[in-house]
Amino acid sequence: MPAVLTEVFRSERQSDCDERAFVLYAVGIGSTVGFDGTQFLVQVDEAEAVRANAQLQRYELERRLVPAPPPPPVHPNAWVGCVVYGATLVAIGLIISNGLWRLDAFNTGELDAGKVQSGQWWRAWTALTLHLDGAHLAANLAAGIWFGYLAARQIGSGNAWLLIVTGAASANLLEALCGPPSHRAVGASTAVFTALGLLAAHSWRLRYSRSQRWAMRWAPLVGGAVLLGWFGAGSGAGDDSTDLVAHALGFVVGTLLGVLAAQRAAQQALARIPQWLGGLAALGSIALAWACALAS
Repeated sequence: MPAVLTEVFRSERQSDCDERAFVLYAVGIGSTVGFDGTQFLVQVDEAEAVRANAQLQRYELERRLVPAPPPPPVHPNAWVGCVVYGATLVAIGLIISNGLWRLDAFNTGELDAGKVQSGQWWRAWTALTLHLDGAHLAANLAAGIWFGYLAARQIGSGNAWLLIVTGAASANLLEALCGPPSHRAVGASTAVFTALGLLAAHSWRLRYSRSQRWAMRWAPLVGGAVLLGWFGAGSGAGDDSTDLVAHALGFVVGTLLGVLAAQRAAQQALARIPQWLGGLAALGSIALAWACALAS
């Protein structure tokens, strides 16, 4: 004789029913999720109906008792680092294009894998500030300022840009040390995708502990990966000017830094670092790299 099923929950959204079915499964109560033409419903064996209803009532009570988490703090002056980022790239571009710098600036500062492998580590930083033309510079300015601004709102302007610059340079180093010696590259796009990974992973970790649907918790990381695929692949097949490896490495390193920065211990450590000091360290690392490049 087939079991008689009794309805214990219904909703217009299947995800609500799936959630309750999982709750029942966790305490050893089997259930099925169906659809009656207007709403989704959870049904259990008639013999388990009383226990299932009691369990679901307890679950609803626990959900109401969980306080809503406070929104993450928004750091002020997120625009400051963006202004410094833009001013630095534009200033270096103008100096080079107007002949105010050494004519071999690209040979001196580009990411030359062979020379990095021979010890010229500073190229991982200097390459971030060089661009092939105005369009190349404008694209990295627009994307970098936008992602950098959003990351700075969450982490703080100085500390966010310190993580972005350090992460992007680390990604450049990885690419140069592990790639063929003939590889060469310039541009701040690695920093752009480091900022994207940092923002996505940090947002994801802040949401992870909240009582939200899984889709809401994972949305930042999924969105970041989608943007990486959308913008990081260049204009299409055969676009040799796009350094796909650098974009992917920048995103991966930024993601790791974002997860790390969202940990409680790391948040407390970053909170003790003045934002101006973090920003100065980021700018100082670029200045030190160029000093090494010009002295070589």
